[in-house]
Amino acid sequence: MQRKGRSLKSVGRIGLALGSGSARGWSHIGVIRALNEAGIRVDYVAGTSIGALVGAVYAAGQVDKLEAWALQLEWKQILSFMDVVLPKSGLIDGRKIADLVRQRVHAKNIEDLPIPFGAIATDLRTGHEVVLRKGDIVEAVRASISLPGILTPVEKDHAFLIDGGLVNPLPVNTARSMGADFVIAVDLNSDIVPKKRTRHSPPTGIRSGLSRIRHGLGVESAHPLALSLRERIASLDLSVVMQIKTWLEPDLSPDIFEVMSTSIRIMQSQITRSNLKANPPDLLIQPNLGHINLMEFHRTEEAIAEGYRAAQSQLAGWLQMADCE
Repeated sequence: MQRKGRSLKSVGRIGLALGSGSARGWSHIGVIRALNEAGIRVDYVAGTSIGALVGAVYAAGQVDKLEAWALQLEWKQILSFMDVVLPKSGLIDGRKIADLVRQRVHAKNIEDLPIPFGAIATDLRTGHEVVLRKGDIVEAVRASISLPGILTPVEKDHAFLIDGGLVNPLPVNTARSMGADFVIAVDLNSDIVPKKRTRHSPPTGIRSGLSRIRHGLGVESAHPLALSLRERIASLDLSVVMQIKTWLEPDLSPDIFEVMSTSIRIMQSQITRSNLKANPPDLLIQPNLGHINLMEFHRTEEAIAEGYRAAQSQLAGWLQMADCE
């Protein structure tokens, strides 16, 4: 371990760039664990989307608590964070997610964090990248994770901010601009271009929820909630009712979340490749995560394990090269 520490002294200040990737982002925790075990002290953290969430918690010194919480996640808990609103600028309001960040980061402002931190967002009106390095940390993370169409945008300084992955899925350049001499980047988009896969049934929690909705739509019941639901649906246009029933029918075609997430995955993969050519990091870690989908936050253990494996592999190779120089 001491040998590794000596090899790292020559690289100067170390920056960690954590990329976007939704549920695949739990692998960042595994990468951080491997860095800690290697004796690597990070001086700056830049994160995009889920990378901003994990990065903020890491910069606050609370990543172990985040890991413990994430490992016990089940579908029922994941669904509880989805404070669904009538579609206007997003399906989910995001207040519950903001509360989660607030509970995990014991600091109000980014400037209060022990490690300098920057979150990447996108200005919806201009399309420009926005780097958030000051102000409310919860607001910054909430803006960075605002996946278009799913999470509502964050209004800040007369701008509407959405997911930073649209413009900079892997913020290597941000880590350098913060002062890093050596940047370690974690790319979650290296193998996410869709492959042929078997469509699985929704998890039990979702199936039971859909079953209750279907029951409310078409089966007589004396339950007040079911009666209220039928009354509301009865007031809707018939075509809307039919469309709702169509959405709830089993179907092999991709659903709206799959269409949106796959489209964004393809886009982010292309942007990441381009950005890596223009701004290559000094050490690139690319976990194999293409099998984990957008909302599969319950697959924490395997995502963390793959992040840890990929980081250990890359660190071993780099340290061996460093010792030979």
